[in-house]
Amino acid sequence: MAGVNEPELLHAGLNLANHPPEKQAQVESDVFGFWVFLMSDAILFALLFAVYGTMLDATAGVPAPHTDFKFSSSFLETLALLSSSFAYGMVSLNLKLGASRRWIWGWLGVTFLLGAWFLRLEIGDFTDMVAHGETAQASGALSAFFVLVGTHGLHVTCGLIWIVIMAVQLAIHGIDERVKINLIRLGLFWHFLDVVWVAIFTIVYLRGLLA
Repeated sequence: MAGVNEPELLHAGLNLANHPPEKQAQVESDVFGFWVFLMSDAILFALLFAVYGTMLDATAGVPAPHTDFKFSSSFLETLALLSSSFAYGMVSLNLKLGASRRWIWGWLGVTFLLGAWFLRLEIGDFTDMVAHGETAQASGALSAFFVLVGTHGLHVTCGLIWIVIMAVQLAIHGIDERVKINLIRLGLFWHFLDVVWVAIFTIVYLRGLLA
C-alpha cells in the first residue's frame, strides 16, 4: 500500500495501488519516459507549424494549398479521428474495469477502423490535389503543407500498426502488467495525435477555407 506522502498512480487500467512501492516507481518511470517522447514529438510538430506559417505566401505562381480544400472531407476526417479517440477511451475504461480481452479487442478494432477511415479520406484529399497539379514540388507553401499533414498521417499509420501489435500481444500474453502499460502508452500516443489534428484542422483547414 502506498504511503501517505507517496503519489498514487492514477493511470486508467493500471490498478497498482496494492503493489510494492518499487513496482509502482518502475511503472511510473516507464509511463513518464513515454511522456518525454511525446513532448519531443510536440516540438517537431511545432516546428512544422512554424514552417507552414512562414511559407503561406510562397506559392511560386501556383494555387495556394487552401484553394483545393474541401470542408466536408476535412470535417469527416476530424470526426473519424475524434471518434477513434473516444473508442480508445473505452479501451482504457475496460482495462480499468477488468473486462475480458474480447471487449478490449473490440474497442481496439473500432479504433483501428476509424483511424483507417481517416487515412483513406486524407489520401483521397492528397490524390485530388496532385491531380490538380498541386504537388509538394510545385511551391514552398505546398511543400510545407504536405510535410505537416503528411507527417501527422505517418504518425497515424504507425499508430494503426501499433494497434495490430497490441492485439497480437493480447492474444499471446493476455491482460498482464506489461500489456497494460503498452496499451496506456498507445493511448497517450493516439490522443496526442488527436490534439495535433485539431490544431491542423483549425490552423490549416479552417483558416484556409475562410481565407
